[in-house]
Amino acid sequence: MGSARRKAMSLSQTDLVTINPLDPSRPLPYVIQPAITDLNLVSWAASHRDLITQHLRRVGGILFRNFQIKGTTDFEQFVQTVAGRLLHYSFGSTPRTQVQGQIYTSTEYPASEVIPLHNEMAYTRNWPMKIAFFCVQPAESGGVTPIADSRRIFQRLEPTLRDHLRDQQIMYIRNYGSGLDLSWQQVFQTHDKTDVEAYCQKEGIEWEWQDDCLTTRQVCQAIATHPQTGEAVWFNQAHLFHISNLKPTIREALSLGEVFPRNAYYGNGDEIELAVLDAIRQAYASETIEFTWQAGDVLLLDNMLVAHGRMPFKGDRKMLVGMAEPGS
Repeated sequence: MGSARRKAMSLSQTDLVTINPLDPSRPLPYVIQPAITDLNLVSWAASHRDLITQHLRRVGGILFRNFQIKGTTDFEQFVQTVAGRLLHYSFGSTPRTQVQGQIYTSTEYPASEVIPLHNEMAYTRNWPMKIAFFCVQPAESGGVTPIADSRRIFQRLEPTLRDHLRDQQIMYIRNYGSGLDLSWQQVFQTHDKTDVEAYCQKEGIEWEWQDDCLTTRQVCQAIATHPQTGEAVWFNQAHLFHISNLKPTIREALSLGEVFPRNAYYGNGDEIELAVLDAIRQAYASETIEFTWQAGDVLLLDNMLVAHGRMPFKGDRKMLVGMAEPGS
């Protein structure tokens, strides 16, 4: 026993874990796993924040697997340890439940629905630089979180398309109160219209009231430059907000009233051609990487470098999300 104890204590900090790509043919994501039993993720991360940051900037995503992590509190502490103060989910576009502090459930869409790849809050001018997912309970089947390198998506698109979108930017139009999307009270987390107007004015969002229904318009980036790496990334949600993302039956029904919950246009208000959206979706599809969740997994992403989504699933699935480090 004494020999075993001395051997464990003599391990260097790098010997405590193994760091390898999930797939040897692709760098994203790195997988960090303990080389010893009962290694606490929060404690290890606190001593290796620089190492985590270094790998995250290089590949954009790290999967922490087989660490000791004791529920929501440990997950919350982990995000705070590697990324600082957790951010409030304001001006959101999807339904979530606040679980503890600024830890939320992952998007609460029906299990049968696909959530397309996207960078969190890329439809705004302010977004979290870091986003982390904690698998409390994996689905019985399906439910993977596909990821994709936003730098490679940018590189896959034709230069003429990239230049056009860089110049034009993207206009997002949202109609709240249709019953098919979040209400303005949910999105702005207030029941006071003056609070909504103050937020919109601060963020450069146009707004219009029709009784208790609200419409907002905002022009945001299509392409962004990562503040640390200096790399260009594809960073918008045009393909997700555009009405072509709706199921044909829903799109047809909504078209009769000519009011869609959300839509995306070029920054000058012109329609985005379907061929352009098809090219964007194909670029995402070509770069998609999937893995099967295990209970206790934590996935940390640089939100500008890596997009994420969700595939349909069966059975109970419980995922938690935390966002940190404001960017713009």
